[in-house]
Amino acid sequence: MKKEIGATRSLGLGILFCFSYAFLIWFVSPMLPKVNFAPDTGFSHYFWKLPDPTFWTRATAWTGYLLHQTFIWALIWRAQKQKLATTDKLHSINLLALGANAFFVLLHLGQTHLTYDGLAQDVPIWTSQGSVILLLVIVLAMENSRRGLFFGHRAPMPKEGIRALRKYHGFVFSWAVIFTFWFHPMLATSGHLLGTIYTALLMLQGSLFFTRAHKNRYWTGSLEVLVLVHGTMVAVMQGNEMWPMFLFGFAAIFIVTQMHGLGFPRWLRWAFVISYGAGVVSVYGLLRSDWVSISEVFRIPVIEYLLAFIVAFIAWGLAVAYSLIHKNGSTEDIQKNKAKIQ
Repeated sequence: MKKEIGATRSLGLGILFCFSYAFLIWFVSPMLPKVNFAPDTGFSHYFWKLPDPTFWTRATAWTGYLLHQTFIWALIWRAQKQKLATTDKLHSINLLALGANAFFVLLHLGQTHLTYDGLAQDVPIWTSQGSVILLLVIVLAMENSRRGLFFGHRAPMPKEGIRALRKYHGFVFSWAVIFTFWFHPMLATSGHLLGTIYTALLMLQGSLFFTRAHKNRYWTGSLEVLVLVHGTMVAVMQGNEMWPMFLFGFAAIFIVTQMHGLGFPRWLRWAFVISYGAGVVSVYGLLRSDWVSISEVFRIPVIEYLLAFIVAFIAWGLAVAYSLIHKNGSTEDIQKNKAKIQ
């Protein structure tokens, strides 16, 4: 009898692999080729790329990304076609996804040491940042029916749009994560390592589709909150004075939305609210004495909530358009069949 592998155990082993991978990046970093980077030109400039790229440095990065992306998309499509049941055990296709992601993340490490560049050479930096924001926004929209959007209360979003997001989110999420992963070379700077661990964890989550581990609210909630840790720490490490915007902006989303889906008791939710308020007062009132800048706290949540509504209604519009086209096509087919019979 074939022994089944538990999804929860695989999740734990996968997390260990993600951190081990980051350690491997750090360990082999002294062997990276030395690069004379171009001068930093500002906010939109990505520093860690070759100043003189060649066909092969571009081709290796894009080939690796496209193979990785196509393979995972094919697995998601295959899994949906099979209409798998959600279980506590891994399906064979989960093993394929885990193995493929492990292979390609190691391939990218080798490619970095061979030709260095990632996709950043050919696409603007906002594409990497925007893809992750899109992922987080879609999660807000999809989870609206379970945990609500504002303090446990559901927002009025089109059900057909949410249904479409739930059905096809795997394709969008895998693109967002894999694209971001291949955007960067595998470097051992603190910011790169934090980002690599985060994207690797997201790939792990994507590999566990149709398992209960994939839907574990504490695991998925942790992945949402990790963007707060990543964004804030990277800003601090880079000496960016806007780190409170990332800290309190993403923390606001946790207070308003995310913590209400975790089953916390009321006293703990109030403890988070009070801690958040005390943190804002401490930073803007005591540390900075700059209450004017407190407006930056609202930027990230306002943008994400607006985008959640926009994405939900765009998905609804596409779903309606598809339904109408499919309905018209079916009608035309019926008429053609009738004509053949006559």
